[in-house]
Order: sequence, then structure tokens, then C-alpha cells
Amino acid sequence: MESTITNKVVLITGGAKRVGAAICRLLHAEGMNLMIHYKSSLNEARALQAELNLQRPNSVAIIQGDLLNIASLPNLIAETINHFGHLDVLINNASTYYASEIGDIDESKWLDLIGSNLKAPLFLSQAAAAELRKNNGCIINITDMHVERPKKGYIVYSVAKAGLVTLTKSLAHELSPEVRVNAVAPGPVQWPENNPQFDEVYRQRVINQTLLKRVGEAEDVAKAVKFLIADAPFITGHVLAVDGGRSLNL
Repeated sequence: MESTITNKVVLITGGAKRVGAAICRLLHAEGMNLMIHYKSSLNEARALQAELNLQRPNSVAIIQGDLLNIASLPNLIAETINHFGHLDVLINNASTYYASEIGDIDESKWLDLIGSNLKAPLFLSQAAAAELRKNNGCIINITDMHVERPKKGYIVYSVAKAGLVTLTKSLAHELSPEVRVNAVAPGPVQWPENNPQFDEVYRQRVINQTLLKRVGEAEDVAKAVKFLIADAPFITGHVLAVDGGRSLNL
């Protein structure tokens, strides 16, 4: 019996590496076709496209775009539909993440962090709404476990991700009954790259705070995304924590 998600089309932002790439690999293995958005990770996007198209020809395309350029976002939807014929799933995965402490917050940081983590998902979802309604599709937003307990020194990022949770629930209202909208809130699954703050002492402290006493994998987030797409037809407006229980132990 053919899977219910075989040949469904997914547009995923920031899908070329890290958690995004793990999501792409799992959904592709389940038979879905992918439009992988990237901003500057061209080499990674091309490599992932080649890897997956080798497994199933013509199943993956890539598209470049600056998500802070709101006027360009409808083109991401249009190009996906032009290439594959339809769109079933939008995954708002792309994110900017860095510290923003009181006294060091300026407008450029606000615009960047709010823009990538909240503004772009709203306007991209709006651009995709008509197509997703037509196909009884779904939207998955990738938020953060720190929404409930903001991380010290990351004010703007925390505000943006908290807004993304509210956006998830608002879109679930606005786009019902045709479109389901949910979110995944990862905890410690992949350490940020090239950031000395996340040294071995910090990492061990995080592990100790996690109920399962270990960090997760990018594939854990991917499995949650796949569940919300394929196995959760009666779930909408929900935020699924993938954090090993750390949010219960802060």
C-alpha cells in the first residue's frame, strides 16, 4: 500500500544543512519531493540535492532567497508550484540565532532576528495559504524550547520564537479547516557552530538538566516533523517539544 505522503511536495526554508538537512533526508526517504530553500549555503544545497536525486531522480530542487526580502517570498511558493505542480507542506525552518543582551540591542539585530524567525514565516505562510488550502496541506514551524523559559542574553531571539508559537496557533485558527498548522520545539539536539559559549562545561550542564541525560539528534526533530505531516490528521495548533524533558527541569 502506497504511503499517504508519497509524492507530496514540501518547501523547506534553510534546508541545506544541520537540522534542515536531516528533515529533508527523512521526508525524502518517505517518498516526498522537496524544494530546498537556502540563503548562502549554495554548496551544501547542491550537494544535498545531488545526494537525494541520486536516490530518486528529479525529486529535489533548490531555490535561493533572502527571507528578509518580504516581496520575494511569493516567488518561493510560485517557483515550487511551477516546478512540481503543487505544494502540500511548508516548513518554516530557517532561523538566525545569536545573543542580544540589554545595552547591546540595536535595530539591525531586531530586524534580523525578528525577520528570520517570525516575520518571514508569517509572510511565507500567507503566500502559501491558498495553495495549501486547495491541497488540504499543512505548515510546520520550528520554534524553540526556550519560549517558555527565555534564555538569558537572548532577548530578541526569545521574543521572536515566542511570537512564532503564537503565529502557529493563530494560523491554525485562520487556515482551518483545510490546513493544519503545528510547531516543533527542539531542545539540545545540535550545538551552535563556532560559538565558544557552548564549551564542554556548558554542554555537560545542559545534559545534566535533561531528564534523559543526553542530547538528542537532528533526526529526532525530523521524526517529529514527519509525524505531524503524516500521522497527525487530528492535530493542529500544537507545539511538540523535542527536548529530552529539559524544559521540565530548568
